Amino acid sequence: MQHVKDILAHKSNQVWSVTPDTTVFDALKKMSDKSIGSLLVMEGEKLVGLFSERDYARKVVLHDKSSRTMPVTEIMTRRILCVSPERSVEECMALMTDQRVRHLPVIENKQVVGVVSIGDLVKAIMHDQQILIDQLQQYITG
Repeated sequence: MQHVKDILAHKSNQVWSVTPDTTVFDALKKMSDKSIGSLLVMEGEKLVGLFSERDYARKVVLHDKSSRTMPVTEIMTRRILCVSPERSVEECMALMTDQRVRHLPVIENKQVVGVVSIGDLVKAIMHDQQILIDQLQQYITG
C-alpha cells in the first residue's frame, strides 16, 4: 500500500502557488504554462486557499466576470482539505471522492510540502494493482 510520501518522492518537489492579489488571468496563464489544474494561494508561508480550473469555470465564466482584473482571492476555495505525507493513497482517494475535490495539499510540520491530484492517486493505485496482477500470474504459472 502506497502513501502520499511515496507519490511525492516521484514527483517534482516544486509547489506552484500565487498570492491572493494575483489576477485570475495571470493564475490561469501560470496553470497553462505549467500544465497543472490548480495553484495554491499563499500569503508568505501560509496556505490561505486553492485556485482551480473549476473555480474559474463556476465563479467567473458562468457569472460573466472579467478574469483580467479580478484577484484570485475573490473566487479561490477557502476551505481546503489537506493531508499528511503518511496518509495512504486509498484514504486520500476516499476523501477526494467523498468531498468531490481533485487536489490535496500535503502538509508536514505546518509547511506545504507538495500537492497530490486525483490523477496521481489513480496512477499509484494502477501501479499497485499491476504489481498484484504480476505476482498472481507468477504464482499461478509457478
